[in-house]
Amino acid sequence: MAESLRRLVNIGTFSVLQDKLEKWISDYYVNSCDQNSARCCEIIELNAKVQGQLFKLLSLCAQEGGLYGGTNIIKSRLLPWLGQNFFTSGGAVTADTSLSVLAEAAAKDRELADLQDMYEKSMNELEADLKDFQVENQDLKDELQETKIELDRSMRSSTSDKMFTELEVKDLKRKLADAHDEISRMRIRCGLVDDYERKIQTLKDELYFSTVGKPRPVSLPDPMPDYSETYVSSYRYKPGMTSPLSIDDTVQRIRQQNLIARFNDMFAQDRLDAMDTLRRYSDDHENNQRIIFAAISEAFSAARTSFRQFKMKTRANLAKTHYGPETLEEAVQDYINRNTDLVDTPGLTADVIRALNRNPKIFLPSDATFAIIQPFIREAVKLAWQMSALAHPLDTAVATDAELFDENKYRRSYDSEYTAPLVNHHIWPALMQGTRVVVKGESVTRRGASLSTPRRGRSPTRSLSPGLRSLSPGLRTFSPVRSRSISPSRYARARSASPFRRSLSPLRAI
Repeated sequence: MAESLRRLVNIGTFSVLQDKLEKWISDYYVNSCDQNSARCCEIIELNAKVQGQLFKLLSLCAQEGGLYGGTNIIKSRLLPWLGQNFFTSGGAVTADTSLSVLAEAAAKDRELADLQDMYEKSMNELEADLKDFQVENQDLKDELQETKIELDRSMRSSTSDKMFTELEVKDLKRKLADAHDEISRMRIRCGLVDDYERKIQTLKDELYFSTVGKPRPVSLPDPMPDYSETYVSSYRYKPGMTSPLSIDDTVQRIRQQNLIARFNDMFAQDRLDAMDTLRRYSDDHENNQRIIFAAISEAFSAARTSFRQFKMKTRANLAKTHYGPETLEEAVQDYINRNTDLVDTPGLTADVIRALNRNPKIFLPSDATFAIIQPFIREAVKLAWQMSALAHPLDTAVATDAELFDENKYRRSYDSEYTAPLVNHHIWPALMQGTRVVVKGESVTRRGASLSTPRRGRSPTRSLSPGLRSLSPGLRTFSPVRSRSISPSRYARARSASPFRRSLSPLRAI
């Protein structure tokens, strides 16, 4: 019985009856009398077939209850209907045949409805495509007409202008290509010169260290002459397509991308080189990390203060000669964009070293000074000045020890306690633009972190064996602990990424 009931449900005869009734009522006033009668007979026949199946199911249900199963229900509900001339019409075919015929009829009706919908949809799409093609055709005709008119006008005006021969045009193209090649070569050479100067300075420091056994002393530079007033007197602001104060300005977008990439390079390369240098004098890994973080923070602080003074002088000098509808701030920013190289790098480097000497949380042995990481400080000062010179400047986030760890600004180092909520010390600052975090920094979280000054570690010379104390400081070997924020197993892959850089410093292997 259950199988017969399932088959009747799967056929969906009642939905077919409902669909036929809806179609009949929609076409009732359009059909003729014979057509309406035929529709009614068709529905009656389908209903009779369904009733036959239902009576069969009723008989099976009663048989499952025994000899008198379902007698009360049949007497109380079915017999009164039969007494009121309720009848059913059975077909000459079997019950299985009736069900198959109903299923086929329902499937055909569904197929016809789907085909009609697909046909109407395809016709609508074809009509829409035809309209689009007609519009494009009209646009092409209009464009062709305008091109003809423009061609006629240019032909009439070309008779009075000087015409270049084919040879002259080829010669001009060749000269233009040569000029582009020369510009590309000059740009490459300018980049190489900066790299060579940085490498030469590094080699000089290492050579001095290997021969003397002490770091190269820092000579305080003379005050940098103030060229701003001389340059401003001959400067005239010419407005461009966009305001130099806009966040979408081309100079702002391109320089910001390059400076962010340089900030990441300093974390991945320059920081590790500075840690290598510090490890020659101190094996306190945490203290070395604190020194690097303090150096980069002080570099941004010194550059920010110096740039603020430079901008105030520039504004005061431009106010004397500025005129026009553009604002004074736009002229000041345009002048700064054109003269970002007016930075006193040696003076700022010396200021950072003096600030490190005043910091009570970091220390070095008595035979070393913070000048040993002078190349790193110099690059940090240049980067901080360039970021401060942007119309929408980039700056490092304010950070203190024992502060609550902020996942939006920092990521934990590999040796952190991941359940600790407080920051023990910072490895690298977060880069901010206003209140937006541009690049995440890195910090070490420890349980029991406090604001107290960290305990000073022993001098590396005291931790060496007596045999090694007699060697030159440049020949001493320390523990190969890296100041990376990744697993030490990745040390070899990280440092082998720049073989050219390592080959330029053969004294580092000593």
